[in-house]
Amino acid sequence: MTQEIILVLVVLLAAVVLFVTEKLRVDLVALLVLLALAISGVIDHEHALLGFSNHAVIAIASVLVLSGGLQRTGVANLVGRQVLRLAGTGERRMIAVMMTTVGLLSGIMNDIGVTALLLPVVLDIARRLGRPPSKLLMPLAFGSLLGGMTTLIGTSPNILIAGALEDHGLEPFSMFDFTPVGLAALAVGVVYMTFWGHRLLPDRDPGRESRAASEGDFESVYHLGKVLFTLTLPPGSALAGRTLAQSRVGVALGLNVLAILRDGHRILAPGPGTALAAGDALMVEGDRKRLQDLRDWQHLEVADAHEDLRRTVDEAVRGHFVLAEAELGKDSELAGKTLRDLDFRRRFGLHVFAHRRGAELHFTGLRAKRLEPGDVLLVSGLRAGHDKLRDQAGLGSYRYLTATDLENNYRLEQQLLSVRVPETSLLAGKRLAETRLGRAFGLSVVGILRADETLVLPDPAEALHAGDHLLIQGRREDLRVLGALQDLEVDEHLRPDVDQLESDQVGVAEVVLSPRSTLAGSTLRQLLFRERYGLSVLAVWRRGKAYRSRLARMQLRMGDAFLVYGDRGKLALLAREPDFVVLSGDSRAALEVHKAPRSALIMAGVLASVASGLLPIYIAAPAGAALMVLSGCLTMEDAYRFIEWKALLLIAGMLSLGLAMQESGAAELIAHGVLGTAAAYGTTALIAGLFVITALSAQVMPTAAVAVLISPIALASADELGLSPYAMLMVVAVASSCAFMSPVGHPVNLLVMGVGGYRFTDYTKVGLPLTILVFLVVLFVLPLVWPLELPPEIPTVEAPAPS
Repeated sequence: MTQEIILVLVVLLAAVVLFVTEKLRVDLVALLVLLALAISGVIDHEHALLGFSNHAVIAIASVLVLSGGLQRTGVANLVGRQVLRLAGTGERRMIAVMMTTVGLLSGIMNDIGVTALLLPVVLDIARRLGRPPSKLLMPLAFGSLLGGMTTLIGTSPNILIAGALEDHGLEPFSMFDFTPVGLAALAVGVVYMTFWGHRLLPDRDPGRESRAASEGDFESVYHLGKVLFTLTLPPGSALAGRTLAQSRVGVALGLNVLAILRDGHRILAPGPGTALAAGDALMVEGDRKRLQDLRDWQHLEVADAHEDLRRTVDEAVRGHFVLAEAELGKDSELAGKTLRDLDFRRRFGLHVFAHRRGAELHFTGLRAKRLEPGDVLLVSGLRAGHDKLRDQAGLGSYRYLTATDLENNYRLEQQLLSVRVPETSLLAGKRLAETRLGRAFGLSVVGILRADETLVLPDPAEALHAGDHLLIQGRREDLRVLGALQDLEVDEHLRPDVDQLESDQVGVAEVVLSPRSTLAGSTLRQLLFRERYGLSVLAVWRRGKAYRSRLARMQLRMGDAFLVYGDRGKLALLAREPDFVVLSGDSRAALEVHKAPRSALIMAGVLASVASGLLPIYIAAPAGAALMVLSGCLTMEDAYRFIEWKALLLIAGMLSLGLAMQESGAAELIAHGVLGTAAAYGTTALIAGLFVITALSAQVMPTAAVAVLISPIALASADELGLSPYAMLMVVAVASSCAFMSPVGHPVNLLVMGVGGYRFTDYTKVGLPLTILVFLVVLFVLPLVWPLELPPEIPTVEAPAPS
């Protein structure tokens, strides 16, 4: 075994481990694979980048645009609705018609796009029939996977495998070479799900899934009544005249204000700029315990700030605290970030008292202000913190200040308040960080004064005591807002109802993350969801459970469904975002159905040109994609959004590994060691071994990566054993699409997981028998179409020369 083979096998093993454990994003893993092979010298630097210009990558990107054109013009939606309307009311007949429809559509469209389009349609039918969606959504996903096996453009692995043949100097598969075996697998899958598989599907939590016979009945699903209540502003409230944003109802109490009742009128989905008035009743959603906790603090008592400041300054001097002006240089690592992003105080042990930009001087709202080169920060802390900031942050200048400098340039004493913690306040015993005074109210505690000690820039873990004096940097108005929030009254007689929150202009919609979404792993707070989309998230449905509180800090996961509320126009805009799939009927993205004939004609032209041999797929598909834009079916921005860049980077990176496996001899070694052993028991055992290895890999790895990695092994086995490379690669094509036994095997499985209430084991229970049936198709049907024996003469093409 040569050193090159060992390196390739190590890279292969590392890639598989990273794919399975999901420690890193799959596209990053592919990029690291490419770089490892190039830097180690296993493949030439030029060859390492060949994947980005590979015919298959170009074809896949173009097919995604073509599919997007059909999706945006509503072709799949129109066909799906018309066909499924004929399915009647029987569950078995519905499954048969639905799987056949989605399977045939997946042959010419991206399977993710087809599933996303038909998902709301199937949900509508489930509600109309009073059936739980869990009985229909997994068949929908499996139908799209089976349908992708039927044509060259049905799924990415098919295109990649055709490209592997061409790179091997053989005539590639044509458009409908996959159809006989693919249709057989689709037919077997439909029969299985119709007569047996549907019995294995869960019938879980009908209350969640039936929607109580109405699309808009979200109360029975998310149990919003538990978190809806009404608050009233008492006469003379300091919140009167302030906007919702200024009232801090959201950041301080974690409440969504859904409506305002004022003088008999209802203001639905008020924005952050909506002004409050005395006597307003606020219909809110959230945890009322947060309000009670705030009341238990009792009103903080204003104390003598001048005396507390003097004591704090004296202690600061004794403790060697110093103040300095830090100016950001043009290459400072702080530029472009906020103090909150940087976790500035914890990282450097310094407190920022002020921020100057040009002639503007700011003392409040500093944590959310994005820093720029040339900004000046007034910072205070121990010398060690100053040294750390000066050494690490790329600053332009750094100047320590005297008391005279502070007096002349900042008048800091005017920016500080002193309050006393009442003896009976439940603040006593809480850690400073738990009070959220900074995040919730913009009040930074810079000193704690007690009878026997003074703490300067106290640690967030410091516990408060009854009677403490807190020296606070902030505005007196913010202190008044805190007191006004404590005075809000809960109106137990005015209980909100979800139906009262909707109108012609404002509504509620259910949304899931699109399989193309890059938002998984982020929190709603990190995404600035409300600020970006103008919508409130009321609840999240995850693995059979509704979450209604502390949503801002929840990390989004693939398969989550969440309930959003706001202006219907903004809901429609959300539906156009590629990161989301809106399930509610009247909030889905508007389809340009009048352009459907154009997009269908373009796709028919692409199919005909490839099937007839007039044009190869990597020319016909880009031509069709360009026509989609020229004909107005898509804009260029739409076209870019429909391309799955993450998948393309994954494929390009893994193609370099496939090339390395061929050139180093690693593919031949694996083929001889693994498949060669199986071949000793006959060709049937060889095909069985190849299918099992590929299908199992597809449960935990991206199917495109599986196709790229297994193809060179299959070709090496065919060359060594004198078998047909077409038969071997057709086995790989079918098996790499058999991602039925795991929700992570394919994005369509994750798409339906949350809405259907499925668990991981549901996929295994239903998907394992289906995988076995497809395996039998490969064993007994595939050899009839693609004989395993090497034909007398295999058509060849000139292999693309490395550039």
